Amino acid sequence: MEKNAKIFVAGHRGMVGSAIKRRLEKEGYNNIVIRTSKELDLRDQAAVREFFETEKPEYVFLAAAKVGGIHANNTYRAEFIYDNITIQSNVIHQSYLNGVKKLVFLGSSCIYPKFAPQPMKEEVLLTGALEPTNEPYAIAKIAGIKMCQAYHAQYGCNYISLMPTNLYGPNDNYDLQNAHVLPALIRKFYEAKVEGKPYVEIWGTGSPRREFLHVDDLADAALFLMLNYDSPEIVNVGTGEDLTIRDLALLIQKCIGYTGELRFNTDKPDGTPRKLLDVSKINNLGWKARIGLEEGVRAVCREYAQQRKLSGVEAG
Repeated sequence: MEKNAKIFVAGHRGMVGSAIKRRLEKEGYNNIVIRTSKELDLRDQAAVREFFETEKPEYVFLAAAKVGGIHANNTYRAEFIYDNITIQSNVIHQSYLNGVKKLVFLGSSCIYPKFAPQPMKEEVLLTGALEPTNEPYAIAKIAGIKMCQAYHAQYGCNYISLMPTNLYGPNDNYDLQNAHVLPALIRKFYEAKVEGKPYVEIWGTGSPRREFLHVDDLADAALFLMLNYDSPEIVNVGTGEDLTIRDLALLIQKCIGYTGELRFNTDKPDGTPRKLLDVSKINNLGWKARIGLEEGVRAVCREYAQQRKLSGVEAG
């Protein structure tokens, strides 16, 4: 991929897309094509066709998606399946019609069965039932994977699919109705400290185990695989390490310096008991995550404090 190659980053204002854009710019790629959702609705087939025919990007990072935590996935089930299938189908098909040299599709670890053997190897895809709360989103992402593989098989397209674990980092979503667990906890602990609340409520039992990857590491992996991987077979991207939601909450509590109580609301769903990726495939290709969880969480807590103009409320 030449430094002046025309690269379309779909979803550049989201957490993943913005990280990929930063990574490309850092490496000297100077011909990045971007559109906001207002400028280009990726669900609009005619608009996507016109964009590709006009811009003719050579490479595509497909990071645009409708995403959210358990509550959002379970509440907006129709939007999650429709929006994601429509976005990825339009972008993948127009990439084929307009001669895109290579496309990176961003999937999710939620594609794997709810009770898949841990850590989850790429081969366990479609070997069991999905987690019900995010099934529409997972099915949409599986459809994207299969579409990339089908276009490779029939048309010879060089489309690769990455399956990242739970992500966090700059430009995350802190809306408590729609956020993933890590940013939601950061917001809850900050607000509890600032407002002097005696406890923080955490959904579920605290026992599920989750793996977390800083989005800058994902962006590094996406560029690495764009440059070094040409197989239609999916690739997991993660750290290979996990922790309980309780331990995550304790880590965030420590970073923020909140001294109140943790209360676990067991009336709320836990989701999948464990989600840990087997990352031996990408490690063997020569890539490994570099940002440790505590280091990454501390950085995100500082960023959030600055956003809220509460820079004095930081970890000691």
